[in-house]
Amino acid sequence: MSIRMQALSKTAYNCALEMLARREHSYWELTKKLAQQYQADDIEQALSKLQSQNYQSDQRFANEFIQMRFNQGKGPIKIAADLKQRGIDNFDLSAYDFFALAKEVRVSKYGKAPPSNYKEKAKQQRFLHSRGFGFDEINDSFES
Repeated sequence: MSIRMQALSKTAYNCALEMLARREHSYWELTKKLAQQYQADDIEQALSKLQSQNYQSDQRFANEFIQMRFNQGKGPIKIAADLKQRGIDNFDLSAYDFFALAKEVRVSKYGKAPPSNYKEKAKQQRFLHSRGFGFDEINDSFES
């Protein structure tokens, strides 16, 4: 059998398993990616089997995704929006200290010195807001 024929004969299960071998995916992500090549009932069967074998877990995906975004310096608003965009509605951000992270992100970008004027403070606030931090985390990051 040629390589092209092998690629065409790959099952939805095998394709999803290869994707999961590279990184965790949410159920929704796998469904969307597999829908380009496979029928809906084949996808449903494959993903059910993967979940029963504990190869695919939305909870595990959410935990890894939150940790990755936290390490990138992203705030809770951005992380929550990104998870919801990937089909994850149930997640817990309470184990992470976003107040300390906001301060760390601000200091690493702008230094320890407080902003010299309102214009500079507003610039730093907009930056933190774009990173997904809330009002409380942003204000707390300016306190010593």
